[in-house]
Amino acid sequence: MSGWHKLFALSIRAYVAADRGEREQARRDARQAVSIAADKGCCLAVPSTLELLARLAVDTGSHTDAARLLGAADAMRHRTGEFRFPLYQAAYSALLTGCRKELGNNDFESAWAEGAALSTDDVIGYALRGRGERKRPATGWASLTPTELDVARLVSDGLTNKDIAERLFISPRTVQAHLTHVYTKLGLTSRVQLAQETVRQT
Repeated sequence: MSGWHKLFALSIRAYVAADRGEREQARRDARQAVSIAADKGCCLAVPSTLELLARLAVDTGSHTDAARLLGAADAMRHRTGEFRFPLYQAAYSALLTGCRKELGNNDFESAWAEGAALSTDDVIGYALRGRGERKRPATGWASLTPTELDVARLVSDGLTNKDIAERLFISPRTVQAHLTHVYTKLGLTSRVQLAQETVRQT
């Protein structure tokens, strides 16, 4: 069986296993499909597989992880032009609604933005690690995600949100979400303060 066929077969088998309540089998198949995608440089079926991993994360109470995976899947769909099969739309909508309700709008949007900001390679790595919540400090520079650090550095270089969005291949709205988190985590209120703090850190 070719890599593409195996990837697609594993993705479908993962959905079937999940529907049967065989969560561990579903998780193994989904991760194997993502691994093949990484090896072959083919992202076909990866967004759907990420959405399945998000569903499985919700089943274990990892709603933040699920929201990140959903944001990553959505961004990947936009990058690749891959559409969601109508058969999965109702379940996807229910997953989004449930996840948003569990986390609240702000935390959901924050986690979604973090996932959406990941590169394809980072998304695949994230899915393969199968991690839940990352243990970071709540405040300070060590609390910033890699994308938040990138945004902070680009702000200190004088770039606008639009420029940063183009540089990182994310939306200006996502840049603003990252900036809001950076300000909160560092106890800052302006771009000028952020630029000054960034210079002190380098």
